[in-house]
Amino acid sequence: MNSDHSLWQRRYDVLVAGGGNAALCAAITAAKAGASVLVVEAAPKPWRGGNSRHTRNMRLAHDTATTVLTGPYPVEEYLDDIVRVTEGQTDEYLARLMIEHSEGLWDWYHQQGVRFQPALSGTLHLSRTNAFFLGGGKALLNALYRTAAALGVIVVYDAKVSDVEIDNGVFRSALVQSGDAYHRVAATSFVAAAGGFEANLEWLRQYWGEAADNFLVRGTPYNRGEVLRCLLDKGARAVGDPRQCHAVAIDGRAPKFDGGIVTRLDCIPFGIVVNHAAERFSDEGEDFWPKRYAIWGRLVALQPGQIAFAVIDSTTRDLFIPSVFPPEQSDTIAGLARKLDLDPARLQATVAAFNAACRPERFDPTTYDRCHTEGLTPPKSHWALPITTPPFYGYPLRPGITFTYLGVKVGPDARIIMADGTPSPNLFAAGEIMAGNLLGKGYLAGIGMTIGGVFGRIAGQEAAVHARHTRSH
Repeated sequence: MNSDHSLWQRRYDVLVAGGGNAALCAAITAAKAGASVLVVEAAPKPWRGGNSRHTRNMRLAHDTATTVLTGPYPVEEYLDDIVRVTEGQTDEYLARLMIEHSEGLWDWYHQQGVRFQPALSGTLHLSRTNAFFLGGGKALLNALYRTAAALGVIVVYDAKVSDVEIDNGVFRSALVQSGDAYHRVAATSFVAAAGGFEANLEWLRQYWGEAADNFLVRGTPYNRGEVLRCLLDKGARAVGDPRQCHAVAIDGRAPKFDGGIVTRLDCIPFGIVVNHAAERFSDEGEDFWPKRYAIWGRLVALQPGQIAFAVIDSTTRDLFIPSVFPPEQSDTIAGLARKLDLDPARLQATVAAFNAACRPERFDPTTYDRCHTEGLTPPKSHWALPITTPPFYGYPLRPGITFTYLGVKVGPDARIIMADGTPSPNLFAAGEIMAGNLLGKGYLAGIGMTIGGVFGRIAGQEAAVHARHTRSH
């Protein structure tokens, strides 16, 4: 397909940059509205889909339980969760719009061949709020790509947008690199759905310095931010703090790129986390894990050497999804310290102080229990059990960055806002590249897929409407 020159010489109604969930939602929606659509995906076909390949679930607003969701998750509760985890750093109008539109995603994805299943065992507190994809992210993507192909959407792999031509806020064409060749592709509308810049370590260093060298990238190595950089350079208004990102604490033994969700560690609420000085530095039981797990990547990133260590004992070993790498273990805290390259005396002292401060009262991982610490800084607010039952287990932690929050400003119709405050008539954005409009900081499990699904559909619909209007005039 890449060698077919006529492919590049055509003028398309809609050009979509990216090949993940947001991009496919835009492409399918535009095609169903009668538009001719070209999707250019930077990755080879086996690695198509960006970070969507690694996803498990999507957070949806709904009024009643379903066959896979155990209870209602109303719009107001969803919005309150977003405001709380972002500490108010969200566009509440866009957030409410996204939440209200998320109610229709269940049926829409079913129509595209995507199937859901009940929450997996060990995925704490998500059975009511999040719908899990049957077969995970790969199955989701395969279904969307099949639907797109049936609608006549053309997809080119190993192709990336290296430049965009924008004239006074109007998209004219894109320069697409395919192999060693460059092609100027004309389209009436352009949808940017190519993710953030988390795999571009050079760009990350501009904001994080040498600490960025110790980050592990959970997702695709192809999200290098070329499309985002082009849009910002050509006059799109930026949104989001470039140092903010969706970053979680993952196993420090994970690969540099593409380790995916299996490298995440969910043991933190059930033990303590220490830095290389064997000292605790944050409240491990502050809130339910799906609402707070994403702060831990940043917390670890701020520690010396960007490394930390989770320590648990045998009483909580089976309360979370097993890790892909086996933990270090020992029958003594001192022995565990030596395996983790920590000072044994210091770790023993930290554990002893924590144990003495614990006030365990009816431990219950399903609710805000009253197991807490007293007289300890930092405290542990919930699920605080003494670490006393051998064997003891330890995991090294590194910041695992998923996607960055620096992006392009959009309006409710997914149109990109230019630097002068005016919306572009034919530039649209969806997914991670515009997630900073909703996520100024923090994260809620499954919300990235919701942002992609909702704004992908809006972008695809509006891009097709613009193309149809342009043709008729």
